[in-house]
Amino acid sequence: MIHTKSDRILRDLDLLESIHRKSKCVVQFTLTTWDPALCRTVEPNVCDTQARLGALQTLHARGIPTVVWLSPVLPFINDTAENISQIVAACAQAGVYGVVCFGMGVTLRAGDREYFYKALDRHFPGLKQRYIRTYGLRYELLSPHNDALMQLFYKQCRASGIVCDHNEVFAFLNNYTDRQEQAQIKFF
Repeated sequence: MIHTKSDRILRDLDLLESIHRKSKCVVQFTLTTWDPALCRTVEPNVCDTQARLGALQTLHARGIPTVVWLSPVLPFINDTAENISQIVAACAQAGVYGVVCFGMGVTLRAGDREYFYKALDRHFPGLKQRYIRTYGLRYELLSPHNDALMQLFYKQCRASGIVCDHNEVFAFLNNYTDRQEQAQIKFF
């Protein structure tokens, strides 16, 4: 299993295919933000969502299963029905096996919080104060729209045939398959 935010994984496509022929290879991507400009702001120095989706499509076309992690979803920034709906629809189009999402929000430890607040001041002036008023020093910052967004997420995943129960996704990820051993057993 590989977890990435980069379409550069495709440089190793031949190797991934070789691994998958003999065993099981699953590539996992993090996707959080549909809008390209917002994606560049909240995830600088990584490729945008559309490039990652292109990589997901290529992997699927080559028979390599994929899983997406929809996390973090930042309250007041990308916690919109449109964002979640676009990402799930694109995952369905890319043939993603499953999407892992534990809730629409973000976690902030001491140290992380200070870094995050500096980034908010830099890119979203005034939003830090809203976070402080809404969440104080909490570790888990769920979107005020968490319940509605999670309902949308589950409904759209199920309608698209995407596995969205994280226990089921983890069972898939942890189910190891040695294709060579299976071929030998079938031979005898």
